[in-house]
Amino acid sequence: MPPPTKPTSRKPPPQSQTEYQAIAAKFAAAKRAKEAQDAAKARTAGVAKAAGGEATKKEQQELKDRVSLADKQRAALEARRKSSFEARWLWTVGFWVWMLLIHVVGIAYFTSGFLLTRLMLDDKSVCDAPPTLNTSTTNGIVDILPNWKGKGTVDGGCWHPKTFDRAVVVVIDALRYDFTVPVKDDAPFHNAFPFMYDTALASPNNAVLRPFIADPPTSTLQRLKGLTTGTLPTFVDVGSSFAGTAIEEDNLLMQLRDAGKRLVHLGDDTWESLFPGYFQANLSRAYDSFNVWDLHTVDNGVIEHISPLMKRKGEWDVVVAHLLGVDHAGHRYGPDHPEMAKKLQQMNTFIKHLASNIDDDTLLIVMGDHGMDSKGDHGGESEDEVEAALWMYSPKPVFGRTKPEHVTPPATAKTRPVNQIDLVPTLALLMGIPIPYNNLGHPIEEAFVGPRGTAWDNLAAAERMAAAGIKRYQTSYFSARGIEQAMTPGSPADLWDKAEALVPKGKVKKGHSWEPVFSAYAEYQKETLDYSKSLWARFDVKSMIIGISIMASGVIALLVYINKRTEDDDVLVIEDSELENAEKSLELQGITADEGQTLEKRLVRAAMLGALPGFFGGLLQSYLSGNGDWYRGSAIGAFTSVAAVLVALYDAEGSYFNVLPTTLWGWMAVVFTISQSIGFASNSYTIWEDSIQLFMMTTFGLVTALSAFRMESLPDRYMTIYHSILFVLLGRLASFSKLCREEQMPYCTSTYYASATSSTSAPWQLAIPLIAAMILPSIIKAYLAPSKSYEGLAPTWIGYVFRAGLFFSAIYWVLDAADNGQWLSSLSSSL
Repeated sequence: MPPPTKPTSRKPPPQSQTEYQAIAAKFAAAKRAKEAQDAAKARTAGVAKAAGGEATKKEQQELKDRVSLADKQRAALEARRKSSFEARWLWTVGFWVWMLLIHVVGIAYFTSGFLLTRLMLDDKSVCDAPPTLNTSTTNGIVDILPNWKGKGTVDGGCWHPKTFDRAVVVVIDALRYDFTVPVKDDAPFHNAFPFMYDTALASPNNAVLRPFIADPPTSTLQRLKGLTTGTLPTFVDVGSSFAGTAIEEDNLLMQLRDAGKRLVHLGDDTWESLFPGYFQANLSRAYDSFNVWDLHTVDNGVIEHISPLMKRKGEWDVVVAHLLGVDHAGHRYGPDHPEMAKKLQQMNTFIKHLASNIDDDTLLIVMGDHGMDSKGDHGGESEDEVEAALWMYSPKPVFGRTKPEHVTPPATAKTRPVNQIDLVPTLALLMGIPIPYNNLGHPIEEAFVGPRGTAWDNLAAAERMAAAGIKRYQTSYFSARGIEQAMTPGSPADLWDKAEALVPKGKVKKGHSWEPVFSAYAEYQKETLDYSKSLWARFDVKSMIIGISIMASGVIALLVYINKRTEDDDVLVIEDSELENAEKSLELQGITADEGQTLEKRLVRAAMLGALPGFFGGLLQSYLSGNGDWYRGSAIGAFTSVAAVLVALYDAEGSYFNVLPTTLWGWMAVVFTISQSIGFASNSYTIWEDSIQLFMMTTFGLVTALSAFRMESLPDRYMTIYHSILFVLLGRLASFSKLCREEQMPYCTSTYYASATSSTSAPWQLAIPLIAAMILPSIIKAYLAPSKSYEGLAPTWIGYVFRAGLFFSAIYWVLDAADNGQWLSSLSSSL
């Protein structure tokens, strides 16, 4: 291979150099010409660009103006939308407020006929105007008793000779009668309080023990009203003055205060609420009555402060002591518990010591305001709840018996009971003060028949005075209520005339028999009391029907309204952006729907216009009739208002009766709701409501399980069946813990409490909260996990916090049961 050769540069020949220079010169000239041309074009383009810039700014300004106008239109559109929404919202709220008012009127009318009411009269008895004054003057009847020293005065006795200057009234809350008499059994609440029975049996002239029957409702507040006024409290006491819970009508304490008696109160603070300002502040001691777990504070306080008062008799005239330990022991443990025995033994010692400090001028009264049932509760009308005890004692021989067999106190409360309202005239006449105006009770015979049981004139005089007061009250009450008194044979008016005919006119012959006179006035009092009970326990069926009709018409209007509504009546949130833009485009062009007349707006206007003539028409009718039932206008206004709404709905578009369900679940909801509503009108349904509810729950669970077979997804199907079966089983399991109603006996056995006479739960039930603490969080987790909801903080809150809370709750109930059952002797003292 030959070696590479070195390249050589060749210069153009001389003749070619000139041509090269010529070509280069032309190229340079062409280049300069091109540059000049480009420069010219650039100058031309600059001029054109400057002219075009001015045009662009003008277009931009126009565009900016159009955008600003669009923004203003959009803002105005949004404002109109907001205003339209608010208006529709307000009219809709107005419709539902109207619907609420219709039901309020209906409920008010129904309750006015269902809740028993009594008109409270403002009349007061006065010392110098006994109720027999006009009767004796008109009929020429002389007073049964001859004039006594100080007649017509507090010192001698306003309407009857005074027996005592002072009184100590001890109320042992929930003192049932069988707590005070000997009973041959091993119940802890029997034979623990023997002092009152033994004293009445051994010294019948100094003490008397009788069953003391309360009128339901057997709540302390209502019982204290009856014990001080002598009338029958009902669910609603209607009067001219609404002063909270204070008793404003004539009562024993008011008469004692007006007579200048100094009153002292110890114990339950309910008395301070009922009689504010009545008691001597420096001597009285009130205690909270709602802490039912405290068995001793109130009782110990009363015992501590009443003993010194017995030595300071110049500073008081009447002492009212209300002890709560027996009642609280019943609420906490039930009567069948050692704590009840301890509390009754304490009361026995207390009353025995108190009686030893009573002098001849002082009357001691010990009573229960009501009883308690087998669980320690009260408030109803069962025998155990209404059967209390009454014991009256005096060191001097005052009391007597009309028959020898009455010396022994009744063995049960079914024998020779007295009504609690009978204490009112008894105490009033013994203390020499007037009987309260509204009293319906009559004197207790042992207090007026004398130690020998032969002072029938004294007993007849006391009975006639109380009966005359009852007649005066009944006349005033019937006049105020517009009730015409019946004059038929056997009516109270007829019995009064017969009793008055037995009272001699003119001088009374020696040896005149007053027993028939007493019996006649006692029969009048009994018949009047029965008539009053029927009067105040009589439902106003007319008002109840009106109330139900108003509510039913409101429901009909609601159903028609639901079926009349269309999608145009709803304010929808449009999720389709194209539809949203189209709607806005139309609204910006001024093409909008008519927002002025919504369905709710038409209905509210119709409701208001329809209510006015009915309301004012009802007021006018009430005014012209003189009945005073001004509230009748609200009922008529409600009916006319609903009618106007139905007419407005008739003119609206839409269907009328498209309310029937179309699915199985819809039919189940309708059947359950209707059956529940109708069932409350049946006593048997109400009594066995627990069993019926369990049946409905089981039916729902089984239907849910069967409907699960229609699911296509196997996991969903199995989960639904599992939950349905678990729902049924848990419902059945819960039903094993049962608390029977009194009406279900003897076909029901309570399993919730440890025994039939206990108010504490059975020990085996302590396992339920412990099992719940272990299993319930896991069940909740099983529900949440398939839907991916058991994430984030859910495991912490449900798995730890919730489980710990359930666990500590279970520990609390274990400790509470240990305290109630005294499993650990040191636990009660440490808690």
